[in-house]
Amino acid sequence: MIMKKIILSALFLCISAAAFSQILPSFQLGIKGGVNLSKFSTGNLLSSENTAGYYAGFYGRVGAAGIYLQPEVYLAGKNANLKTTDGSSTNEVRFTSLDVPVLIGTKIGAGGVGFRLNTGPVVSFLLNKEQKFGDAANSAVHGDFKGQAYAWQFGAGLDFGGLGVDLRYEQGLTKLGQGGYQANRLSGFTLGLAYKLF
Repeated sequence: MIMKKIILSALFLCISAAAFSQILPSFQLGIKGGVNLSKFSTGNLLSSENTAGYYAGFYGRVGAAGIYLQPEVYLAGKNANLKTTDGSSTNEVRFTSLDVPVLIGTKIGAGGVGFRLNTGPVVSFLLNKEQKFGDAANSAVHGDFKGQAYAWQFGAGLDFGGLGVDLRYEQGLTKLGQGGYQANRLSGFTLGLAYKLF
């Protein structure tokens, strides 16, 4: 009888500690990277196929009570193919951008293992002859978002201790204003790994 009470008490303490840990504020900083599949939304004259690219950068996460805010910054190489509907011409589009998502999400789990859902806007600073990496980083820090591309992300993730796996869908909200694809919006999927530094 005493042993049963001890086991039940220990079980209650473990459950209470796991629930309480979800209420306490937490902060994380980490690195992340992975692959993206991008394609353009096109009109009747062109078609687009998913093409692989990459991304790599940093993330932060601040949360309490199962809700978190996750700002990120990463360099992304995006590729897409534009084809005429009759297949007579193909244009390979390749560019690099500095992407800054700000996501809000929820996490369920305890003991270092958890499932996440998140969503939020992302601003893309296209890097080209007119805007180098330093210019884009300066614009992001000072909140100068004029003339940039905007999108919205929806995602899910799994955490295992300090490691995380993320799958997201990104839908372009504005048309890209660069080159021959300026009349198109970019959308796609990203799959990546994250590592918590602290």
